[in-house]
Amino acid sequence: MKKTPAFCNMKDWHQRGGAALLAALTATLIAGCSTSPAPETRAPSGAPMTHSPDAKSYFSLADETHAREMVLFALGLLDTGYRFGGRNPEAGLDCSGMVAWIVENISGKRLPHNAAQIADRTRPIELSQLQPGDLVFFNTLQRRHSHMGIYIGDGRFVHAPSSKGRVRVERLDSRYFAPRIDGARTLIASS
Repeated sequence: MKKTPAFCNMKDWHQRGGAALLAALTATLIAGCSTSPAPETRAPSGAPMTHSPDAKSYFSLADETHAREMVLFALGLLDTGYRFGGRNPEAGLDCSGMVAWIVENISGKRLPHNAAQIADRTRPIELSQLQPGDLVFFNTLQRRHSHMGIYIGDGRFVHAPSSKGRVRVERLDSRYFAPRIDGARTLIASS
């Protein structure tokens, strides 16, 4: 009779901490796109900062043409499968993974894989200032910046939703997204 390898034996797997590892991996996946924002920034005195970082500290793309490329890349990902915590099109993407993957492929620069942290590191703009390639953020989980997408113009954006499982285009004025809009950011440095 063939002996079952130790890694396939559930009793051995459980005794070696497999269940704990599985629980830790599950918790990590649940954190994905909608994790809590990074801890608040503190001034040198130790007191919390009461203002946003200045424009020099915002993440920005080196070239304004990269914003147009963001739209093209996003449209090229339409119908890509959704995967919570996904960081590349082959494995599937979540909302922040899609944005981070596009930015890195266009510019070589890395953004965090977290919508709230991306919002923290990018320059806020008014919704009326949105240009193709800018980022739009939504409160979909009862907390700020829990979902995001790339604005493509004409009131539309590309995002990786968990429902229906595919990267797709939505309208900002849709019944679902309009009341959940949580802000806009640009990756273009201020002039």
